[in-house]
Amino acid sequence: MSDPIVISGIGLVTAVGNDRETTWRNVREGVSGARRLTGVAGLPDGLLLAADVRGVKGEPGRLRDYPVGKLAAGEAIADSGLLAVRGVDRTRIGVTMAAVYGDSPRIAAVRAEQTPGFDPSTWHHEYLPSSTISRIANDYGLLGPRIGNATACATGTIAIITAARAIEDGQCDAVLAGAITTIQPLLAAGFHNMRVLAMHDDPAEACRPFDAARNGFVMGEGAGMLVLERASSARARGARIYAEIAAGTIACDAHHVTDLSTDSTTLTYLLGATLKKARLAPSDVSYINAHGTGTQQNDLMETRGIRNAFGAAADELCVSSIKGNIGHLVNAAGAVELALTALALRDGYAPPTRNLANPDPGCDLDCLPFVGRRYEFEHAMKISIAFGGHLAAIALRRWDGAEAQVAPAPMRIAA
Repeated sequence: MSDPIVISGIGLVTAVGNDRETTWRNVREGVSGARRLTGVAGLPDGLLLAADVRGVKGEPGRLRDYPVGKLAAGEAIADSGLLAVRGVDRTRIGVTMAAVYGDSPRIAAVRAEQTPGFDPSTWHHEYLPSSTISRIANDYGLLGPRIGNATACATGTIAIITAARAIEDGQCDAVLAGAITTIQPLLAAGFHNMRVLAMHDDPAEACRPFDAARNGFVMGEGAGMLVLERASSARARGARIYAEIAAGTIACDAHHVTDLSTDSTTLTYLLGATLKKARLAPSDVSYINAHGTGTQQNDLMETRGIRNAFGAAADELCVSSIKGNIGHLVNAAGAVELALTALALRDGYAPPTRNLANPDPGCDLDCLPFVGRRYEFEHAMKISIAFGGHLAAIALRRWDGAEAQVAPAPMRIAA
């Protein structure tokens, strides 16, 4: 496009950093935020391994989705300078975010009459999925369209695709897009009962994407928020640009609610459609940030889909998963990982896959075990694969113009 849609602001809160650059530095250096949690309702103390956010206080008796999300949103908006222009038309700024799970611990406490003085008029703060989206939009006076979606682990990626489409359709000029996840005891108990959570004596070693000894994922907390807008408006404001959204595609694997189709047919289609929409040849893409959960099913299915879609070019790809660092952020996984993919493009560095000590022969891509790679690549892709068959992918193009973002400080990383 002559006036492409670009990323002009990024905000991150994760288990390895409460801001963008700290998170990115620790991811590229292989730091893990996983530990054993106590006090999670419905699970014995120490059973749940999770990469949780530290240093962000929640409201009494509630999950921390709102304060965690607001911290990331504030960083993204400030980074972009979107609201710094006098007279900015806030009716033209939208918000697309992951719908937030209901606060079941709070509801349970109220039902058990353990929360004196509960005001029933505020029930929507406890359970309405759009509540956190609305609160963050209201904090910044954003009056454009507000759109929430609930598509499991693809939710954050789809929120960003939705934002790009809203700009393409002329519904708004800029969008704050992203997702938030904090540990939800009901969800944690469900994953535990499904036996998809990793077990290991050392929490930092538990999540092992693409490794032969992988046995599940580690839950994560955090938020990823991005500001999307037309390149022309970013230039006019003097904003710096991280990357261009070259294409975003959504598909559905109509197979099973939780199991994945082993032949990867739909994922192959999705990746091919994303390349076609972005007008890229397979050989144009140098880095893929994989969904890479560390489950037996996902990693094999994802490898097959990439190989089928990219053909011989798959041998030249750098592919990595960062869930060994920050855990699986479920709703927020795609948004956080896309933001980190944009930072990888900015700095010309593909981050490593932590804990990949013994690669599974069936996961035979170059998954960058332990050490990342310096690489001035032009195109990257983010893949999300979710329960319910939700599949999504976004292709990013490096921004090389005068407005391109640059790293704020020299990188201390291995070659």
